[in-house]
Amino acid sequence: MRVIGKTGRKDIALLYVAEMRPGKHVEFVESLQPPLPKKKKWVLIVSTLFGCPVGCAICDAGGWYQGPLTKEEIFSQIDYLISSSYPDKVVPVEKFKIQFARMGEPAFNPAVLAVLKEFPHRYQAPGFMPSLSTIAPQGSEDFFNQLLEIKDEHYSGGQFQLQFSIHSTDPLVRDRLIPVKKWDFAAIANFGEGFYRGGDRKITLNFALTDDSPLVPDVMCRYFDPRIFLIKITPVNPTVSAVEKGIKSGISVETAKDPELVKALRARGYDVVLSIGEPEENKIGSNCGQYIRKFLQGNHHISVPSYCYEMEPARAVHSPE
Repeated sequence: MRVIGKTGRKDIALLYVAEMRPGKHVEFVESLQPPLPKKKKWVLIVSTLFGCPVGCAICDAGGWYQGPLTKEEIFSQIDYLISSSYPDKVVPVEKFKIQFARMGEPAFNPAVLAVLKEFPHRYQAPGFMPSLSTIAPQGSEDFFNQLLEIKDEHYSGGQFQLQFSIHSTDPLVRDRLIPVKKWDFAAIANFGEGFYRGGDRKITLNFALTDDSPLVPDVMCRYFDPRIFLIKITPVNPTVSAVEKGIKSGISVETAKDPELVKALRARGYDVVLSIGEPEENKIGSNCGQYIRKFLQGNHHISVPSYCYEMEPARAVHSPE
């Protein structure tokens, strides 16, 4: 792996672009959660595919899928970031999270499972918690059954975070935002009930709410047990895809001040996380999206409130072990 550029702010988030093979690039991120210091919480966000075949309406990673990364190519992103701060492979961070969520639907790559199996033997990281975010594509049952076995063996007792990207309780809106075949609510609920063990973290149902995406509490109650599932509501980040399609966020810092929807969901027993994030991360492009296309194409005229930071060429070179 050859890191060819980086951008961002060290006190919030740094985004890296790397050439993994000739002509094949990924990006990955390390971020903090101000005002918490790094020793309290450190989050890495790594890519699992070269691009993504899904083409979600609010994501910039789709449209140029070039295949999966190998196990060592995924590890090379992790190794690069950890070795920069903790070269002895001991990570003394209280909450150290790695999200397999930057570029690519992780369920399309079995190498993700191999990384999860090997990580505890590769690093000393007592605060480690992997986080896997998925749209639950149709045909991925074997991946998730293996994930359950790995979670039970290595990450039980609340050390694993599973998140399903739902975005709307209206199936037609959900299909418009996630235009591939995927599990329906009944299938997600059935798997979640088998995945969850006492002491595990609740399974997250993520809604990046657009201004026309229904989230109906009664529909949620019909399928999802609040003892097993929690609901996370986030804004739609101002990606190129979202702006070009005229997709507007249904929630912001201002609307979050009067969260009637949150009250309605909590009244039905759900834990609800209202995750707004740092506005500066939109400018960096570390929240969601893809800086690579702008960087590689030299396109500095994208009229969106994201990817505003110039990317610096990076001299660092790292090869996977």
